[in-house]
Amino acid sequence: MTNESLASTLVEHQTLGRTDMARLLAGAPDGLRFEHCNFDGADLAQLNLRASRFTDCTFAQTSFEKCMLADTQWLRCKAGRVNFRLADLSDAAFNHCDLNNSSWSLAKLGAVTFNEVKLTGAGFGGAQTLGLRFVESLLVGADLRGISFRKQQLTRLNLSDADLGGCDFRDAIFDGGSLCDANLKGAQFDGADLRTVDLGGLQLGQLLQHFKGAQISVDQASALMAGVGVCVRW
Repeated sequence: MTNESLASTLVEHQTLGRTDMARLLAGAPDGLRFEHCNFDGADLAQLNLRASRFTDCTFAQTSFEKCMLADTQWLRCKAGRVNFRLADLSDAAFNHCDLNNSSWSLAKLGAVTFNEVKLTGAGFGGAQTLGLRFVESLLVGADLRGISFRKQQLTRLNLSDADLGGCDFRDAIFDGGSLCDANLKGAQFDGADLRTVDLGGLQLGQLLQHFKGAQISVDQASALMAGVGVCVRW
């Protein structure tokens, strides 16, 4: 694509709804670039936005249900309560975005990357998540049930109060972050390195139940034993 054609696809500082988007897409089928645009409350369900780029845009309560969003890029966007249910986001990338209380149920999230993204209260129920990666992201209270993080490097993920039921963390390496008060029912941690993660609120019984085969630090072990009245001296 030439520089001239790239320039023709740039949309800036506009408030856009479904009719506007349909018109723009008809003239640029290979993807659009949006900067500082407002999509708040728009119903964009089932539109084909493949390879579009969104920078500094807002999407409060916007619906992308059943949209084609593969290969899209999202930078510094604010999208509280945005709906991605049943959307195809394969190979999409989100960087420095606010996606609190967003819905991703039954979405295709293969090879999607979230880097420094706020996802407090987000729901990923039933999503297809092969290759999904989170980096330095806030996932407090998120529903991540059944997602596989096997052999991943998990860098500073705040998973406090998250629902991690049935998640696969086998051989994962945690670099900081938190698992405080997370639901760990059925989660697997065999071979996981948990030595730098915050395990606050974890009881010794939970450790024995959920973390068999995992690595923890001396300080973590001491804190857990202190919780049952045992003083560990080294």
